[in-house]
Amino acid sequence: MRKLFALLTMMALLNFGPLNQTFAQEQTEEIQVEQAVNDEASEMVDTTAIDSTEVAAEPEVMEDAITNDDDLLEKDETFHQILKRYFIEGSAKFMSTVLLALILGLALVIERIIYLNLATTNTRKLLTGIEDAINNGGVDAAKDLCRDTRGPVASIFYQGLMKYDEGLDAVEKSIVAYGSVQMGRLEKGLSWISLFIALAPMLGFMGTVIGMIQAFDDIQAAGDINPSLVAGGIKVALLTTVFGLIVAIILQVFYNYLISKIDSLVNDMEDSSITFMDILADNKK
Repeated sequence: MRKLFALLTMMALLNFGPLNQTFAQEQTEEIQVEQAVNDEASEMVDTTAIDSTEVAAEPEVMEDAITNDDDLLEKDETFHQILKRYFIEGSAKFMSTVLLALILGLALVIERIIYLNLATTNTRKLLTGIEDAINNGGVDAAKDLCRDTRGPVASIFYQGLMKYDEGLDAVEKSIVAYGSVQMGRLEKGLSWISLFIALAPMLGFMGTVIGMIQAFDDIQAAGDINPSLVAGGIKVALLTTVFGLIVAIILQVFYNYLISKIDSLVNDMEDSSITFMDILADNKK
């Protein structure tokens, strides 16, 4: 029995070894097959993800390309071209009146700036020259100096010297009277500039109101509220107001500059006139 049991045990061990090897091989093959299936599935998932990413990225790329093209177009437009485009969109019949107000206002501004700059005089130098001329050559030499000097201050002094023989009171009255005349010449044209400052935004507002009326007429004719139709009409209407305000701002800045320039000249005239009267009074003594 022991020998039989040992023999059976040996036979079982000999048979179980190949079975274990076969079973191990089968398990290894199954594991390899499962890994291959998993690898294929992962590759398919990666490919699908990449494709979906590319598909999702394509609209973004197209949108970026369109945005870049719009930015390039906007960057290519100069300020003059943008201004011209808005001027045309704002209806020429209303924008032309605003542009005319700007042209006329700037013409008056340029004329006044040139006149006031030419009217500016170095009063200290002039007063010193008059004093030296009176001490050395008399009143006639001072008259010649004032006649050859440009500006309203020299003209006022010349008129005062013309009344020198009649006394200092006559000289003072002549200076005051002729100073008012020169002040009126300095302020010439300012009323027209102020008119264009007030007129430009009023023309713009009128164009806006008329444009809004036309927009509502278009809505009534169409029988429906079309957003593009309403937006286009309102845009055209508001452009006239914008340009009218721009014209008024430009002219207002120049107007204030002219006012300050005139005030400076008038103060200089008054101060120099007092010094001029002192010089004549000392010469009389």
